[in-house]
Order: sequence, then structure tokens, then C-alpha cells
Amino acid sequence: MKLRIGFIGTGRYADKHQRILSQMEGVSVAAFCGRNMENVERAARSWPDAKAFTSVTQMLDTCTLDAVYICVPPMGHGEIERHLVDRGIPFFVEKPLGIELTEDLELLRKQAADKRLITSVGYNWRYLDSVAKARELLLEGTMGMALGYFMSSFPQIAWWRRMNGSGGQFNEQTTHIVDLIRYLCGEVEELYAAFNKRCLHEIQEGMDIPDVGTVTLKLVNGMVATISNTCILPRGHHTGLDVYTTSGVVEIRMDSLKEIRRDRTVEYRNSSDPYILENAAFVHALRTGDTSRILSDYDDAFRTFEVTSAAHHSATEGRIIRLPSYTTKES
Repeated sequence: MKLRIGFIGTGRYADKHQRILSQMEGVSVAAFCGRNMENVERAARSWPDAKAFTSVTQMLDTCTLDAVYICVPPMGHGEIERHLVDRGIPFFVEKPLGIELTEDLELLRKQAADKRLITSVGYNWRYLDSVAKARELLLEGTMGMALGYFMSSFPQIAWWRRMNGSGGQFNEQTTHIVDLIRYLCGEVEELYAAFNKRCLHEIQEGMDIPDVGTVTLKLVNGMVATISNTCILPRGHHTGLDVYTTSGVVEIRMDSLKEIRRDRTVEYRNSSDPYILENAAFVHALRTGDTSRILSDYDDAFRTFEVTSAAHHSATEGRIIRLPSYTTKES
């Protein structure tokens, strides 16, 4: 049976996912939805008989879909997922899950979990060869602390520079590093954040997000970690996670992993495409019901969203924030 997929959003990541799906047998993109009909119709022309819509409800009422990909900016989340959960339609959603934690999103998470709806979230770092190798290496010795980084230049995207568009760099970009700490090291118990606006708000029109920040985290298992980010650089510099253990250091990057021991240093290069792997895992789950290859579902990704949201509140209020008790259970 051919899977019929719908897409909400027509940007770069929607293009990336649909190109990967086009290489899979038995998968067809049947519908596209977006705010600009010209862009939606252009995307739909890539697939035979794909229909174009500017209304999510109209797309769902008109087309019988096996799953939907949600590739919209952070401020676009919430109502879209609500329609899919209500109708029991599986979905793949790009991170982050929103711009701020709300009761509506908490209810959405619960209802999706209660329905056992197949979901996947685009935390593609989890699918890196380097991260798989890190999980293997970190079984040895005792993890003590971790240092994470997302040191980048400024994305020239209008919504990204606004808190009501992106939720800030820590929520929109650095969420990948937060998620890596959860995936590799354990759940976060409490945190303290310091964010500030150093210079970009004076240069970039309409910019109201912090351009520097550091978050200190205490994990349930006793580990401590810090994650720092900035977007003031002229070009990207340092993005990744370093984990310090009694066996040595594990340095994780987007393209490689470095294992540093007392007597040797070994570098492992990535060969697999994490985007292909995350799409293959989702499609496999749709076909078989087996979700074991999905490394981040909506319920799990929500825990990462709680951490990034707590960091924003900590920085704004100048206080330590403890995470909700259900997120402090070791997974």
C-alpha cells in the first residue's frame, strides 16, 4: 500500500524531507499546505496529482492522508498539531515545538501520548553516527560533566530575530544541544540561565532576542552541565557537546566524534545522513507500527522543550528553576 503524505510548510526543511521521501518506494506526497498559494502550488508540482491548500482543515477534509510533515517556524505550532491529534493522524514535526510552554501544548502532549499516536520530532543529531558512537563510549566510566556550545552567526530570517517568532536562539537552535544532553547524559532537574542583548539589537532591525547566553544545568543523576550560545559572530565557530568522564573526553560534532583517552586520541567521522535515517524511521513506523527506530517522539521532545522554556524564564526572572517532577525520571 502506498503511503500518502501531506506537508504543512514549504520552506527549506520541507524541501529536504520531501526530496528524501521521493527516493523511497511506496511513498507519495499527496498534499501541500502553506500561507502563500504560489509557493504551495510550486511545491505541489513536484509530485503527480498533489493538491495545494492554504487551509490545514481544508487539506485534512479533502485528502485522506497516512501522515503529515509539519515544517513551520516555531510560532506556527500548536493549532496544526491539535488538528492532527484530534483526527488521529501521525505526524513528523520539526523542532522546536513552539515558542513558549503553554497549558494547551501540555494537553496536546498528553493526548498524543494517550492515543499512542505515531509521532517523530526532527532532532536529527540523535541519528548521527557520532552520537551513536558516543552512547557506546559513555557506557564506560562515570560521566561527570558536560559542556555544550552553539556559537554561530546571525540567520537573516525575519521571524528568527523576534521572541514571538523563534523564542530566541536557545529555543530555536541550541535546543539540539539541550536534547543531546538529555539523550546522552540524563534528565535535567534544575537550571539557572543568564541571557543578554550585547549588540545585535542595535544593528538588526526588529531584533529583541538575546544574542549571548549561558545555562547551567543540574541533572537528576548528579551531573552538571553548561550550554553557551551566541549569534554575534561573523561566521559559525563551535557547535557541539563535550562530555567529561573518568575514562576521558568525548567530543561530539555534527560531522565527527573525538575520543580522548589517557594514551590515545581517536577520531570517528560520520558517514550516514541523519535526515535520511530519521525519515526512514518514521516511514518504517507508519508501515509496521514499530516505533523503535524513532529516536525522538513528541512526548520525549516535549521534555527538551520544557528545558529551553525554563531557561528563558530563568534568565528573565533571575532565579533557579526546577523542572516539573515527571521530567526528572531517568529514561
